[in-house]
Amino acid sequence: MPILYSVVCRGPTVLAKYAECVGNFAEVTEQIIPKIKLEDHKLTYSHGNYLIHYICENRIIYMCISDDGFERSRAFLFLTEIKKKFIQTYGLTVATAIAYAMNTEFSRTLATEMKHYSESRDVDAISQVHGQIDELKDIMVKNIENITNRGERLELLVNQTENLRNNASTIRQTSRNLARTMFWRSVRMYCLIGAILLFVVYIVVSMSCGGLLWSSCIHSGGAPKVTPTVSPTPSPPEAVTDPVL
Repeated sequence: MPILYSVVCRGPTVLAKYAECVGNFAEVTEQIIPKIKLEDHKLTYSHGNYLIHYICENRIIYMCISDDGFERSRAFLFLTEIKKKFIQTYGLTVATAIAYAMNTEFSRTLATEMKHYSESRDVDAISQVHGQIDELKDIMVKNIENITNRGERLELLVNQTENLRNNASTIRQTSRNLARTMFWRSVRMYCLIGAILLFVVYIVVSMSCGGLLWSSCIHSGGAPKVTPTVSPTPSPPEAVTDPVL
């Protein structure tokens, strides 16, 4: 049976995820992940007919869910592979990335690797060569009830017969939400920069105009007083007398 779900997160912040079928995977992992100690270790939790495997390294959690018939060796080989590709692709940027920042791109990688490690026949041979099956003896298997609070209901519901045909639309919706978030963040930044520039201009002009009220500039810039000019009154023309002949 295949790997059903995989997720990469920094603490409770989900960075990328992919589901092969319909199920309440996100709800279950949201309850489990906050209880995981952010120190380097590997662990498998059993939950009914399902197994939840994860690797925690450098405060990043790489997790997948499979049914209990799926080989643990394949699950941890898958987790090791996506851990390597995730680090190679994003490096130190994961330390400050916002939620779902890598989902658009890396969910495709998760889907590809989930298919490969679920179906490929050479995976077991590779794990035998690298001695990774023996390493599983050191990875504990615990019941999921060990980390649930008393009275807390944790139930994984999976419908493997219904594939996620709308996964592409889900990815597009996530991309739009991320783009919208980044747009408004840019708008707020530009508004802040504009307000700072206006404040600086106001201070500079105030220093040049004698204070915050711009008293010297306002008084000196008033309308000039107009002095009325009186036109001279024209004198009447002198009478012209004809000479006496």
